[in-house]
Amino acid sequence: MMNGVNSITTSPNTTQAKASLRGARIMIVEDDVNLLEGIQTVLELDKYIVTAAENGRQALEILQSATLMPDLIVSDIMMPQMDGIEFLQQVRMVQSWISIPFIFLTARGEKTDIQRAKQLGVDDYLIKPFDADDLLIAIESRLTRTRAVQNLYLGEMSDLKKRILTILNHEFRTPLTYVVAYADLLEEANQTALNDGDVAVFLKGVSTGAIRLRRLIENFIQLVEMETGDAARTFEMRRAPILDVQDLLKLAVRDVMDGRVVQQSINVVVDKVPMFIADAAYLKTSLIHLLDNAVKFSGHNTVITLGAHQVDHEVCFWVQDQGRGIDHSEHKRIWETFYQINRPRFEDPGTGTGLAIVDAVAKLHSGRATVESELEKGSRFSIYVPI
Repeated sequence: MMNGVNSITTSPNTTQAKASLRGARIMIVEDDVNLLEGIQTVLELDKYIVTAAENGRQALEILQSATLMPDLIVSDIMMPQMDGIEFLQQVRMVQSWISIPFIFLTARGEKTDIQRAKQLGVDDYLIKPFDADDLLIAIESRLTRTRAVQNLYLGEMSDLKKRILTILNHEFRTPLTYVVAYADLLEEANQTALNDGDVAVFLKGVSTGAIRLRRLIENFIQLVEMETGDAARTFEMRRAPILDVQDLLKLAVRDVMDGRVVQQSINVVVDKVPMFIADAAYLKTSLIHLLDNAVKFSGHNTVITLGAHQVDHEVCFWVQDQGRGIDHSEHKRIWETFYQINRPRFEDPGTGTGLAIVDAVAKLHSGRATVESELEKGSRFSIYVPI
């Protein structure tokens, strides 16, 4: 037991840190020099790398000049020049320091002090006097938790990078190949006589590649707008009464069929829908994405139906296909950005951004997007918008 002034006792089972935590950098901020040295000794016995400071101001100066940030900070509260509360506030104000775990080690154990510390974002709170075991366990648990979160984040980022690289490799290369190849053919053929039919074929190839490339770029731009909040501002400016739902649906069908051969029949079914407020451009974009998916995942000579009707106090837009369907276990993940179901197996074209945009547009309208689907039985995607 430590008396909060000049002594620390430790037991044999606390003198070895977990191998994965050895070498972690710990900053200790304590104005009692004897206690500071005692804590430093205990931590260094457990193979931690310790940086010591006698008050918050000195600790802040160390952080500002350091090339390597500490993995965790342990600080007293009552200190001269800059106390622990102000020091914590300063740490949490710097973007690159926000994620550093922070533990208060103090004699101030009143409930109001603990509550204030937690409001400021402290990760743990130890009261003097304390056992060295308690400090070591608190440090170990916080470091372990932080590393687990970091590893999860790095794993997700690595997976995201792989998806983006796959998209860039497959989706952007294909339309560019169309454009470049047919443009080269036109240039080579310029040396010889070409009939109108040949020119038409070459120009069609260039147009097909250009349209697909344009749609890919538009998808990424829309996704960035959704992620950055620009879409919300655009929505507030553009939202207006929607009077002709059928016209909106027909425009979506026209854009889907623009520059491509669709092997399915697309039917439009509209029940009586009352006037409602929405962003027509964003709604059309969502319907285009749903129709694109229906075309992509449906066999030739099948029927795709696009419809709209009122359900209670909402307008429901829906797309029904007769495609391969989606297993129930995938129903939540399909809305994730860049997610595609088993792309290595199916080699489906697309960027995996369409449904993420559909979901974001629905939420912009204070609505929701849903899916009903079973394998080999087709899918029905719906967007609900409040009236």
